[in-house]
Amino acid sequence: MSSLRKLRSGKWQVAIRRKDQPDIYKTFKEKGLASKFGKDVEARMERNIFEDYSGAAATTLKDLICKYRDEIVPDQKAAKQTTHKLNLLARQKIAYLNLMQVKASHIYELKKTLSEGRKPKTVNIYIMLLAMIWKTAKRNFNIALPAESPFSLVALPKVDDTRSRVLGSEERKRLLKAAAESKLLQLHDFIQFALMTGARYGEITRLRREDTDFDKKICTFRDTKNSSDRTIPIADDVITILKRYPFGETFFRIKTDSFRFYWKQARAKAGLKDFRFHDCRATFCTLALLNGMSETAVAAISGHRDLKMLKKYLRIKPADLLDSVNRIVNLK
Repeated sequence: MSSLRKLRSGKWQVAIRRKDQPDIYKTFKEKGLASKFGKDVEARMERNIFEDYSGAAATTLKDLICKYRDEIVPDQKAAKQTTHKLNLLARQKIAYLNLMQVKASHIYELKKTLSEGRKPKTVNIYIMLLAMIWKTAKRNFNIALPAESPFSLVALPKVDDTRSRVLGSEERKRLLKAAAESKLLQLHDFIQFALMTGARYGEITRLRREDTDFDKKICTFRDTKNSSDRTIPIADDVITILKRYPFGETFFRIKTDSFRFYWKQARAKAGLKDFRFHDCRATFCTLALLNGMSETAVAAISGHRDLKMLKKYLRIKPADLLDSVNRIVNLK
């Protein structure tokens, strides 16, 4: 049953009390609006379609971001990177709105703000992260929210992030030469290992001695990006590299900040400023295919779950296929 009362401020408060339903209180400037609200809520309660959004109205987007950061993110692989993104989002103007106030227009304004100095793909990641947090609020935090998320109303531009960077033979020599001259003594071997295995940076730094078998010529990367272990064959040259470091649980004990500094230094010295370390992985995949290895075999070594993901890493150009075409033409 709803009831109205006039407050000393001159405003009108509607109170709705029903058995098996939460008590609802809301204040309006006009009596007519208060009465209409009470009737609408009671009608929805009668039809069992009433949703109590008081929790959402009492929770700011910042509260939700912080709750997600503190309770969900610590168990994720990319916890450090995600926490950094969430801290940035928590400082935005939109974060101070309660969840019922967040509209598509606010999200578009956020996109505009984030676009300053950031690539479209990065902006998309921030918006998709907020959309995930919104879903988590409904599923995990039991916060009643409108059925239609404001994030579903915001169009994200398609981004073509395909790269076409693979080291040529001479470029590879220049890079390894510069790395050999670096003050970071393991840099040369670290880059060489990446180029010969297609492993990710984190997989290389976490590779344990106990997961490497020199006799069987295999090594196992534990708890990879795909949340699974991956065992790969390793060439004799790779074994030679690993045997240079006979002490400790892992082979490469390099701090990330130090690696970034000396990697950029060696890359610049080699004249390869457009080459990223992760491109070593693409270089391996591309060269493996050009040298006759099947896509399935390459995916098994690189750890790509499907061939579609693998193809994003391939950098095969028409010129790379010239020798193969000539061999076909010359068949008699």
